[in-house]
Amino acid sequence: MPAPITLHVNGRAQALAVDGGVPLLQVLRNDLGLNGPKYGCGLGECGACAVLVDGVAARSCCLPVDGLAGRTVTTLEGLGSLDAPHPVQQAFIDTQAAQCGYCLNGMLIAIVALLRRTPRPSDAQARTALQHHLCRCGSHIEILAAVQRAAELTAQTSSGA
Repeated sequence: MPAPITLHVNGRAQALAVDGGVPLLQVLRNDLGLNGPKYGCGLGECGACAVLVDGVAARSCCLPVDGLAGRTVTTLEGLGSLDAPHPVQQAFIDTQAAQCGYCLNGMLIAIVALLRRTPRPSDAQARTALQHHLCRCGSHIEILAAVQRAAELTAQTSSGA
């Protein structure tokens, strides 16, 4: 039995007896029951598996858990709730930016990370942040509108308005 690895996921410490080489995505979905991150390509190319690691977007399908001990991991489930969605989640609702939803996890995570770095991104900055997230439905126009709406909502939340 492998020695437990402690991960901090969505604000909770999780001690897991898993092989250290197992991808974070597998642990999140299979051991912790978190289904926000999706298995897409398994190569870190599509973005469906994105999570925040210490506030930075990362591809969980190619991150071994042993390198994440003690670090903070946030999944889609850790951003907000049905009653109090994160501003980025609310922006996607407001702009109806979701289509099939498979890429949605990665898009939301990438936008959260973008807004932490750049609170009022231009369309060009948003496109750059999302360029390696694949969306087969072609809802890119709505997603870009959601980025701008999320920036507005985040600014309102930050200013207390």
